[in-house]
Amino acid sequence: MSYYFNKIISLDFDSAIEKVTEQLKSEGFGILTEIDVKKTLKEKIDVDFKKYKILGACNPPNAFKALSNEPYIGLMLPCNVVVQESENGKTDISAVDPLASMQAVSNPQLEEIAGNIRLKLERVINSL
Repeated sequence: MSYYFNKIISLDFDSAIEKVTEQLKSEGFGILTEIDVKKTLKEKIDVDFKKYKILGACNPPNAFKALSNEPYIGLMLPCNVVVQESENGKTDISAVDPLASMQAVSNPQLEEIAGNIRLKLERVINSL
């Protein structure tokens, strides 16, 4: 089982960030965190890296269900969505597969929640 799913789209990086944020919102997600990897690597170790952002997406109703069933599941939240510069002006957008990441947790109640989130994230990626 792969730990992510992705799609390469014909949008520039900034337009792709806007589009994926809109699509996440349509599936009930908000962005809790945004990590600019390119900027951080330049500031911390003075290297140039491609445009690469990690969006920490959260679906509050499902996060609440997961936290109610597994108090330490917050260690695996939020769901990361990566937007990275690709070749020829295209952008690669990927999302973590929550079913794959939740395999490490022995709690059958989380499987249904992770499956629901997986469907939502797949719809986001496929809609781009």
